[in-house]
Amino acid sequence: MKIVRMVGIALAAVSLFGCGSVSSTVSKVDGTLNEGADAAVYQGLKRTVAIARFSNETEYAKGAFYDKENDPVGKQALDIFSAKLAATGKFILLERADADKIQAEVEKAGGSASNVAADYLIIGSVTEFGRKTTGQVGLVTRTKTQTVQAGVNVRLVDVSTGQIIYSEEGKGEAETEASTTFGLGGAAGYDATLSDKAISAAVEKLVDNIEKTCMDRPWKSYFLSYDNDGIIIAGGAKQGVTVGSVLPVYERGKKVKNPQTGLMIELPGKKVAEVKVLSVGGTTVTDEYAIVEITDGSVDSGKLSNYQIQDK
Repeated sequence: MKIVRMVGIALAAVSLFGCGSVSSTVSKVDGTLNEGADAAVYQGLKRTVAIARFSNETEYAKGAFYDKENDPVGKQALDIFSAKLAATGKFILLERADADKIQAEVEKAGGSASNVAADYLIIGSVTEFGRKTTGQVGLVTRTKTQTVQAGVNVRLVDVSTGQIIYSEEGKGEAETEASTTFGLGGAAGYDATLSDKAISAAVEKLVDNIEKTCMDRPWKSYFLSYDNDGIIIAGGAKQGVTVGSVLPVYERGKKVKNPQTGLMIELPGKKVAEVKVLSVGGTTVTDEYAIVEITDGSVDSGKLSNYQIQDK
């Protein structure tokens, strides 16, 4: 009779707790994850950004045969960060991490790679990365939890001044849990996707803040030529320049030395003209252009380097 009763209790417990489960969670220490599914397609002027490097400053995966140039954690962070930055639709990303490989392939094909100047340079590093496995044993259940924690630091540099205009560290965590009841249920092995999820959670807020920092600063372009054949400025469709748009022209301010920092700074310029875009051309970021006309004010065609075209 006792045996029947124990079997009944066991079956009831299995019914109550189920046969076990496997679940995953992702969290970010520094804010909420950005879903981005319903984000509107960006239609404005795009900023040009280059990601210089993403290094692994932790001791993770640094064994006897560690190769700094092929660090898996650093490359993983670089790829995730690049993908999230590109997903905003507000940037033109330039390859810098593998620039030497690209140059070699272009030369093999008989061409030459053009080095496009970026508006901003991003330098990043993985400052924290670790894994842990924990478990709990109950009367009829067992649980096993795998957790990955990641910390990522980025610096955003204004190429025109060389100054760091944004720096922050983001932290993220991802975990998966498997449970069994009376030995029945999911037996979770090593989950290789946890690294991606933890790093992705860590960089989410950083990408948002870099986006805001860059977009709060003006988009810039320059005159390429000004003669009888027309007036041409740098930038075209890929940068968001559209036919019919009107852009202000500023005469560049003079450069002075800031005695507080010892650095040369450019003082704000003054608006001297406006140009209207008549047509755009080119196929890539390196060769696209826009043909414009001056609708207000004037520009000295002999001193084109003294001017900047901005969006605000």
